[in-house]
Amino acid sequence: MDRKIDESEIRKEKIKRTVRIVLIAGAVTAGTALLLREFKSSVNMKELIMATADNGPLETAVNAAGRVVPAYEEIINSPLNSRIVEVPVQPGDSVTAGTTLLRLDLESAQTDYEKLLDQHEIRRQELTQLRLNNSTALSELRMQIKVKEMDVERLKGDADNERRLDSIGSGTGERVRQAQTAYLTATLELNQLNERLKNEALRHKASERIKELELNSFEKDMRQMLNTLEESRIPAPINGVVTYVNSSIGSRVGAGEKVAVVSDLSNFKIAGEIAESSIQKVIPGAETTVRIGKDEFRGHVTNLTPQAQSGIIGFNVELDDSSNQRLRSGMQVELYVNYGYKASVTRISNGSYFKGPGEYELFVKEGDILVKRRVKLGDSNRDFVEVTEGLMPGDKVVISNTEQYKNSNKLKIKE
Repeated sequence: MDRKIDESEIRKEKIKRTVRIVLIAGAVTAGTALLLREFKSSVNMKELIMATADNGPLETAVNAAGRVVPAYEEIINSPLNSRIVEVPVQPGDSVTAGTTLLRLDLESAQTDYEKLLDQHEIRRQELTQLRLNNSTALSELRMQIKVKEMDVERLKGDADNERRLDSIGSGTGERVRQAQTAYLTATLELNQLNERLKNEALRHKASERIKELELNSFEKDMRQMLNTLEESRIPAPINGVVTYVNSSIGSRVGAGEKVAVVSDLSNFKIAGEIAESSIQKVIPGAETTVRIGKDEFRGHVTNLTPQAQSGIIGFNVELDDSSNQRLRSGMQVELYVNYGYKASVTRISNGSYFKGPGEYELFVKEGDILVKRRVKLGDSNRDFVEVTEGLMPGDKVVISNTEQYKNSNKLKIKE
């Protein structure tokens, strides 16, 4: 007959089995961790991009965003408030100067111009009438002067006769004084008429000049209105390609509103943008390099926008070869603006790892391992980055993405 096993013995046996299972699981986990660690701390050299530090010159440059735009384009704005009635062209059409891009409703503007014509005729007739009135008034005044001159001559003769008669005793002193007074009074009146003629001539000339200026100003308004009517047919200002046109027939447009753009697509420039913090490195005349794929284009900065928008400053680059067939409007390009030159620096190849001057943790090859090293980088251009601390010429450094190894300080190299 079997003997019943004691409960304490059963518990001891269970504890032993549990301890064995835990030890085995721990050993398996530790082994797995060691294997994973070994897997993570090793890297295949074929998967990395290496660069060798060397000494050499560095033409310092700052990277900027760039976009190909037409070297010359005309933005056409509506000259008046109107409505679009016809659009004979479409974006992409080639046009010559004078080609109608769209037509606006001119009925109201034409009526206004005809009213101006009527007002112009009224003003012209008013000027003619003023000239006639002034001429008549001056003629009458000149006639009065001639009559007065004859009167003065007669009174002078009377005074002379009275003095002669008085000298021979046939006259009297009183009659002499009366004749002399009449003569002097007429002389003063004649002088007054001459002065009045002079002043009236100046006044009439001034009034006519005012009317002439008013008429000239009105004629300028008429010519401007006529030009507005002609521009309302929206002719192309240059030979080029229509890159934009408001084709919404029947829609209303306001005076000054953009309705079309004509661009010269035979020549291009680069519209650049750069952070406000780097603008001191971009000055008019600075040499630039533009990369489109494997092609490079040289140019120089021409002008900068006066104000920043959202921390960005815009500038234009004039290209030496602005008509190259590789250039396409709207194309995004790599743009580098040169701002200095260093004859000899320690440098490594530029790459996606470089985000600007500062400290980096890069893997450097030491024998058959890669060791993470703190490296300080400075100026750069499109090809090289200056090393100010942490590397010596001849050091081989990883410049490809090593984000997956950010927690490792050493990597074993697998060939």
